Amino acid sequence: MSLRKENLVQGQIYHIYNRGVDKRDIFMDDEDRIRFIHDLFEFNDSNPAPNLNDILSSKKSKFLEVGLPEIERKPRKVVVEILAFCMMNNHFHLIVRQKVENGITEFMRKLGTGYTNYFNKKYERTGALFQGRFKSVCIKNDSHLMYLPLYLHLNPLDFKFHEWREKKIKDYMGAIEFLDSYRWSSYMDYTGQKNFPSLINKDFILSRIGDEKKFKKEVVRWLKNFDESQILGVNLD
Repeated sequence: MSLRKENLVQGQIYHIYNRGVDKRDIFMDDEDRIRFIHDLFEFNDSNPAPNLNDILSSKKSKFLEVGLPEIERKPRKVVVEILAFCMMNNHFHLIVRQKVENGITEFMRKLGTGYTNYFNKKYERTGALFQGRFKSVCIKNDSHLMYLPLYLHLNPLDFKFHEWREKKIKDYMGAIEFLDSYRWSSYMDYTGQKNFPSLINKDFILSRIGDEKKFKKEVVRWLKNFDESQILGVNLD
């Protein structure tokens, strides 16, 4: 395993992403997706994580909000601040800010190990699930910080409106309606629909873009005028 060339800096914002080994799917159904959501929440803590197999064992609890008070826990000591996320079938994107030294590395280590153990047990497989170490890109440019969240939240359109990247989309209303119902990103929370509000801190990005209504308008505007050059230099693979 190669060592990371740069130390991840406390207080800095990073685009974090990874995909399945050999580009395989890492989310096979909604049970996998909700497990990953809970992992994002529970492993963002310097305290040991509770047993998620027990927490999510009943059908009643599988789609409950993360961080419910019924789960007995010590006060959380978060190691990263999750600003935005998007899950696709074979990869995921996060925008995070490191809160403590080595916070991102430790968080991603626990996330990768915990989710892989769950996935391998469920699907009776062995070996690595993710394609090596997670990738990280430091977000230093104001333009990147403005437009990267918009780009991440448009990614799910690849499922039904893949032509959006070539600016050939015709049914803009249908595309936005699809995003409005896509649970597996922070888009719904950013546009005023409570989905997984305990998972993310949206205040920082909204303070730069505006309120929830302005955020949605910016998504629609950028969808109609998609310009990848505005995030040039940020690896989006």
